[in-house]
Amino acid sequence: MADTPFVSSTREIPDVSGVPRHVAIIMDGNGRWARKRFMPRVAGHRRGVESVRNVIRTCMERGVTHLTLFAFSSENWRRPAEEVSFLLQLFRRSLLREVERLTVNGIRLRIIGDLSRFEPSLVALIREAERRTCTNERMTLSIAVNYGGRWDIMQAVHGMLKKHPERRDDFTENELSAELALNYGPEPDLFIRTGGEQRVSNFLLWQLAYTELYFTDTLWPDFDEVALDRAIQWYQTRERRFGRTSEQLSTSRRSSVQEGRTLPPVDHA
Repeated sequence: MADTPFVSSTREIPDVSGVPRHVAIIMDGNGRWARKRFMPRVAGHRRGVESVRNVIRTCMERGVTHLTLFAFSSENWRRPAEEVSFLLQLFRRSLLREVERLTVNGIRLRIIGDLSRFEPSLVALIREAERRTCTNERMTLSIAVNYGGRWDIMQAVHGMLKKHPERRDDFTENELSAELALNYGPEPDLFIRTGGEQRVSNFLLWQLAYTELYFTDTLWPDFDEVALDRAIQWYQTRERRFGRTSEQLSTSRRSSVQEGRTLPPVDHA
């Protein structure tokens, strides 16, 4: 599974199947999970790592080709210093422990975000993990760290201007899209946020233009394969029109079925 070139859903109609190609998740609720059990917040973050492993495995089994996880936002630096330090150490340990597991399972790791605030040793560890998994093709796992959607758009604009300083006002949407952090894959089909909040919190602002948004009260440490299947089943009920009418969509479906280009809904019950 090679990385798919970026296709903008506002300019082209992407292929749609019963299983989302790309799932993006805000993993929310670790701290509240721990508080409910009279445990320190860091215990929730530790338990959340197990949910990450479970979701990666389930996505592979379901046929998802791209999974993007929001691990640390550019706004998370505002949290208590002790918690920020723990999160970064947990990220470092996970990189050291999980790269071999990713390689065995054919998963390519990509880290997106502004790495300039990280220690050089952590950046080197990130680049080594990406290098070791770069030939894996079963699934692409993207981890967003020190990432923000507005930062992503701004760095894309700067990238365009740096490549073409002679131009000022005639850039295209496709040119900007090519500079975004996730320019190597399709836009997310399904966005999931756990923990009960119903906002995107500066995550993939450009890329979520036509993504189906699924919110659940389940806290991230409790988000298992049953919860993921429930989200995929909900996704299968959505009518993804991309600006078209329902009548146009019905015609398109009939044509696709006749040409054998669609997949039937997948029952994960």
